[in-house]
Amino acid sequence: MTMLVGGGAGSTLGEDIVSQAQKLESLGHDSLSIGETTHNPFLPLVLVAEHTKKLQFGTSVAIAFPRAPHISANLAWDLQAYSGGRFVLGLGTQVKGHNERRFSVPWHPPGPHLRDYIKCMRAIWDSWQHGTKPDYEGEFYQYKLTSPMFNPGPIEHPDIPVIVSAVNPFNARLAGEVADGIAIHGFSTFRYIREVLIPEVQEGARRAGKDISKVQIRGGGFVVTAKTEEELERQIEITRKRISFYASTRSYSNVMKLHGWADEAAELHRLSVGGKWDEMVNVVTDEMIEEFCVVGTWDVIAGKMKEKYSGINSQVSFPGDPKTPEEFEQVKEIIAELKTIPTVANA
Repeated sequence: MTMLVGGGAGSTLGEDIVSQAQKLESLGHDSLSIGETTHNPFLPLVLVAEHTKKLQFGTSVAIAFPRAPHISANLAWDLQAYSGGRFVLGLGTQVKGHNERRFSVPWHPPGPHLRDYIKCMRAIWDSWQHGTKPDYEGEFYQYKLTSPMFNPGPIEHPDIPVIVSAVNPFNARLAGEVADGIAIHGFSTFRYIREVLIPEVQEGARRAGKDISKVQIRGGGFVVTAKTEEELERQIEITRKRISFYASTRSYSNVMKLHGWADEAAELHRLSVGGKWDEMVNVVTDEMIEEFCVVGTWDVIAGKMKEKYSGINSQVSFPGDPKTPEEFEQVKEIIAELKTIPTVANA
């Protein structure tokens, strides 16, 4: 199995998303993902579908619980049909505070909640594709009513991959059990991925009777790279700030505890509550950067990524953005080299 290479893009509507998607495709990227931060992640994907030919694309991730399963099922169905089967639905739970205080939705245990969500969506898709009677009733969701007026009907590629974002063990196991793969959060050290997350994904797949080689394993860690050493140093400091933000979230504390950084996590949370965002970066040490990141200029980054990702992923991400024809060829060569990294299936 060949290692796939993904890339990200902005989420604003317009020509920028079109040019970004076409550039990724021409560089040799296999997929494009758009996250849900400042904008809706689904709308730009219509433009990606329209203006690319082979590129797989999806959400990385869409926040599940503010949308009813039927809403997400409908969005995914339409994007899958329009793109000829190139859509991947990436779902995440977000944390309690954002669900309750930003999205105004009630909070339930996120793992069981997300399991029910995915099962309900799949029941909806089965109904649309095969005409089966709506008869799903779970702990949190139900799908027991429809009519021909509300059924979009079958599509050519009805098997829509669902990828679950995870940083904690339960959701990693859930990804292996009921989803098609896991999008490992960037806030995951490579030790944490190998010792905690991958075994949980494997256990979930075992419970479901799945072949682990068929379960997609994407992401994990931060790839920090640039063409020059000067720009690389700037990217390291940007990433240090990102790590300080994620490490302040108590829901992600298991990663820090594995490395003996529980006190640092508590300090970061205290600083975040006080709004002292600029002070937080001082808590993130160079040792933490080494554990969370792959760091290197373009001329060495492929080899360093091979060392870190070999045998644990089926897809990696590369953030290089070439500006000149010479840079374009260099990044194209890097992406081709990344595809030689042994995947989890090969391991």
